[in-house]
Amino acid sequence: MNRLSPNSLHYYDMAVTELMMQKYGYDRMEALRKFVSSQTHLLLEDKENGLYSFGCHGIFDIWEAEMITGKPQNSIYIRGE
Repeated sequence: MNRLSPNSLHYYDMAVTELMMQKYGYDRMEALRKFVSSQTHLLLEDKENGLYSFGCHGIFDIWEAEMITGKPQNSIYIRGE
């Protein structure tokens, strides 16, 4: 696996958890724990998947799709519709 750089991963961790806090009212640690333990985060860690190219809002949408349906692949960003 070709991992995303630690600085890039930290940036996305903070940006996506901020969106989670705003929308769902989670505190930072709860949001970070939920995001880091998700399949979406695992996909983000692997640079070859290219998830980082969707930006913070796209990654947040992918995480939301995972939380609702159980699969990040159900996000419109991954399905490509």
